[in-house]
Amino acid sequence: MAESLTVFLKFFGIKKIKSFDPKKDIPDLSGKVILVTGGNTGLGLETIHQLAHHNPTHIYLAARSNQKAASAINSIHDTIPSAKITHLPLDLTSFPSIAACAALFRSLSPRLDILILNAGILAVPYSLTPQGHEIQLGVNHLGHALLTKLLLPVLLETAEEAGSDVRVISLSSLGHVLARSSGVVTAPAALTDEALGLAAPWRRYASSKLANIMYARSLALRYPTLTFASLHPGVIMTDIFAHQSSTSRVMEFGLWMGSLYYMIPLSEGVKNTLWLAAGAGRGVVRSGAYYTPMGEESGMWWFGGKKGEEVAERLWVWSEEEMTRFGF
Repeated sequence: MAESLTVFLKFFGIKKIKSFDPKKDIPDLSGKVILVTGGNTGLGLETIHQLAHHNPTHIYLAARSNQKAASAINSIHDTIPSAKITHLPLDLTSFPSIAACAALFRSLSPRLDILILNAGILAVPYSLTPQGHEIQLGVNHLGHALLTKLLLPVLLETAEEAGSDVRVISLSSLGHVLARSSGVVTAPAALTDEALGLAAPWRRYASSKLANIMYARSLALRYPTLTFASLHPGVIMTDIFAHQSSTSRVMEFGLWMGSLYYMIPLSEGVKNTLWLAAGAGRGVVRSGAYYTPMGEESGMWWFGGKKGEEVAERLWVWSEEEMTRFGF
């Protein structure tokens, strides 16, 4: 019984599997430049706060709200006054905003060592981005895909330097398993606006999280000098759940129960991100892999082998076509 419970907890990412203390196990980050999307709240803010303890040259906090970003930076400076943190305005629904963010970063920094694609939305009502993409796929996947594409030149330039160890970390979710039977992402026709509009909010969320995993695989194949990885952080009560509790009494009760029995605190939930981004030694993280807490590589048997390769390739082609369609 105890062994079965351990397996269950491990699968859902709600129990620490290996020992990792960010304060002790993350090395000195002097000389490193870091960019985190959605760094003004939740996991993103905690990620920046933890990394700032290790003396990186600069951390860039990419977020939409100037006010929330300023508040987040001030909260970090309360405990780490010397931390060098700069806000980059970024609206992941808008391709022009993403392009402006990447251009501003390039004007401020000649290098980028760690890119953490943390921002995301969860199970929101159906709507479209200004480019006409379903909102969750647009923000969680395509917005980050474009940002990564526009930052690839500086990532690749940094990787050419001696001793470099450039990493791009994408926050996915165990929720991606819900996309297995939905068809979305797994077939080109399912990426149409009509198909996504007919899918339930959680199915659309799952599709965007599956896309995070598949896209990291594709990037790893095409850019071997960089390390790409995706992860499930665990089941964590963060602001991403904020609107869910107001959708129904059932959801409100469910989230309350989850917070008591299943959800882990930010201090634990951030560890998988921190380990992949900075804690694991050079060469320990396998590029293109998907990790569950804590630092456990998942074989993803339902999207492994040839099937996984085909899904990743279809998503890559579609993503490139969509970015190219808008001039990127």
